[in-house]
Amino acid sequence: MTTRPFREARIAIDAIAHNVGLLRRLAPSRHLMAVVKADGYGHGAVTAARAALEAGADHLGVADVTEALELRRAGIDAPVLAWLHDPSANLAVATEAGVALGVSSLAELERAAAAGHRPVVHVKVDTGLSRNGVVEPGWGPLLERLAELVDAGDVRLDGVFSHLSNTSPHDDRAQLHVFERFLDAVDAVGLEPGIRHLAASAAAIDLPEARLDMVRAGIAVYGVSPAPQHRAIGLRPAMELSAPVVSVKRVAAGSGVSYGYLHRTDESSTLALVPLGYADGVPRHALGARVLIGDETFPVAGRIAMDQLVVDVGGRRVAVGDRAVLFGDAATGAPTADDWADAAGTIGYEIVTRLGRRVTRTTVRAHA
Repeated sequence: MTTRPFREARIAIDAIAHNVGLLRRLAPSRHLMAVVKADGYGHGAVTAARAALEAGADHLGVADVTEALELRRAGIDAPVLAWLHDPSANLAVATEAGVALGVSSLAELERAAAAGHRPVVHVKVDTGLSRNGVVEPGWGPLLERLAELVDAGDVRLDGVFSHLSNTSPHDDRAQLHVFERFLDAVDAVGLEPGIRHLAASAAAIDLPEARLDMVRAGIAVYGVSPAPQHRAIGLRPAMELSAPVVSVKRVAAGSGVSYGYLHRTDESSTLALVPLGYADGVPRHALGARVLIGDETFPVAGRIAMDQLVVDVGGRRVAVGDRAVLFGDAATGAPTADDWADAAGTIGYEIVTRLGRRVTRTTVRAHA
């Protein structure tokens, strides 16, 4: 008999492949970038990258150079873009590895050019999100210098991009108009913009005019909804988080459960202890979340602790060793990461990316 890891996140690579194929159909564009930052949103960057590329993605996106180099060390040679840089980092190791650099200012452009190896750059423009990206007063100086570097053969411009706020269709279209003005400025200095990309998962699905040359699919690759309206489009969650029940006890009516006695049993009941807690990334405040044991879901009882949580199964028979699934694919009967996000007052992105180091990731073809 195969022994499963104590705390396990099963990653179904066929679900990632399914989601990439679905996004290709729902959000057609010449290119699709699978974003695998933050260790593939908690799913494993290399695992996610390989599955996405096999399914039709042709670019990869990461936050920083360290993440990009992990992919290169794994033998992945697809185009990779990194866009958030340590001000003191030596970018030469990235340019030597063929990692494209997002540049958000004239200073970053100069750093990229100084790295050598004829760096490939994508210019990031701030269209209204107010994070990284060159702001309008800096467009002229950056583009003039970029034109000089491109003409000299010192830099290759491969793309221009920005990021939307997903506040409303009106706000996103306003950002698109700013982006179009920047493209006009690129043209005015005689540069070809390369790949134009603006839409991440939500806008790729909802805002066709923002798809341009490439869409950047992040959370949707992993089957978690970018927004509530996307929960019924056919995405398949790739992660299933589970652990065995380690204790079962019968308690009397009125028994307090866990810190602060936020839950007291209404009647005599059976409590199952599951060894997953906030040290593993399970949100402490997810009151009202449910857990699948056997073929039925049961409520979390009381405060989630550092290493464990309690499930009130009422009068149902549960045994030590039974597998408890916190979230996974709804098709298996499990709650989803979105369900846990709702219970915790957050988003599904946070639920899957926050898993701790004690949770073993296991790659499977499909959730059993």
